[in-house]
Amino acid sequence: MARVLCLVLGGGRGERLYPLTMERAKPAVPFGGKYRLVDIPISSCIHSGFRQIYILTQFNSASLHNHIANTYIFDSFSQGFIEILAAEQTYEHSSWYMGTADAVRKNFIHFRTQNPDYYMILSGDQLYRMDLQEFFSNHQAGGAEISVAVTPVSAEKCRHFGILQVDPKGRIARFVEKPQTEEQIADLKIPDTLRGKLAGISPDREYLASMGIYIFNQGILRKALDNEYTDFGKEIIPKSIENFKVQAYIFNGFWEDIGTIKSFYETTINLTNITPDFDFYKESQPIYTRRRDLPASKINSCTITQCLTADGCIITNGNIMHSVIGIRTIIESGATLDGVVCMGADWYETVEQKSQNREQGVPDIGIGKGSLIRRAIIDKNARIGEVCRIGVDNIERKDGDYDNYHIRDGIIVIPKNAVIPSGTVI
Repeated sequence: MARVLCLVLGGGRGERLYPLTMERAKPAVPFGGKYRLVDIPISSCIHSGFRQIYILTQFNSASLHNHIANTYIFDSFSQGFIEILAAEQTYEHSSWYMGTADAVRKNFIHFRTQNPDYYMILSGDQLYRMDLQEFFSNHQAGGAEISVAVTPVSAEKCRHFGILQVDPKGRIARFVEKPQTEEQIADLKIPDTLRGKLAGISPDREYLASMGIYIFNQGILRKALDNEYTDFGKEIIPKSIENFKVQAYIFNGFWEDIGTIKSFYETTINLTNITPDFDFYKESQPIYTRRRDLPASKINSCTITQCLTADGCIITNGNIMHSVIGIRTIIESGATLDGVVCMGADWYETVEQKSQNREQGVPDIGIGKGSLIRRAIIDKNARIGEVCRIGVDNIERKDGDYDNYHIRDGIIVIPKNAVIPSGTVI
């Protein structure tokens, strides 16, 4: 059997997701109440039979290390592994990863021991369900040296992605990185001969965008990286089109690049819809995550409408709408949450700890009595006092970083371990 080595790219500083990346790498950002973003590509790899996985990261990697070590443990018979390769100094390289391609190049010394026939390169901060085995089979059947997963997008979204020109046989002929004008994409529309593969896709999605998911033949990856280029999307793929057979694999399912606070918030809140764009409820293809053995959530006399509630929560006399409530969240009597992403807590406070904190005027972890919160992200272990009003009053909110909260695209973000005193209005 062909040996496929999967490389999950963890990204850099994650500045567009700050402050969620203040103390963690992008792939370790909590998602969907109980998961981490990195669980999505890892679960896709496992379901597709690819169990040799490296995760490449360099920034705030401790949380990611902890999650991987406590979640993905294969037995010795499967020959599977998931390991993190953080940036390191060697006799050959002394600098940090300078980009996605540079991260892969600097780790060839570690890949050599696996002797792979193919490399599958994935992103650690995207939301999708893809049959990676089908992607791989398409790569082999087409005799490709490099394959790029692509998805249809509308003209207005082209400026955010690399846009590809594909011939009727699926061969990539041209690549334009984040085109900003209509002239740049005038001749890049999907050919009519490929429209048959896009059943059910909105007709306004006339262009193919790179998903940042690739397959390289073993020798081809080395040749493609035998230079000083640092990024796959901006440099390696465009140059490879000139020298290698680069094939497109069209994916017409749901896909979201979770790169900003706005996309993270909107994608998470979408999970509360009756029919969400991303479905966690496929029993044959579960999304794996850390097992915590928490108790069932306790709901005491509440009104809850279209919400996700993770394990171990205690919610009393609350009014909660279109919100995602993470693990171990404590919501006290009379609180109202509308469109809130609450990531929960890493531990339960004891009676003694609460008493000591209250003597110092520090609220308990969770949401205090009578607090009203709308359109906000509350990171782990945050302490929201009683009768706080967050995102409720008609106050002009400018994006920026404030004493104990942040605003991005009008979304209020309460960072990890933050303390919001009782009576605060934001």
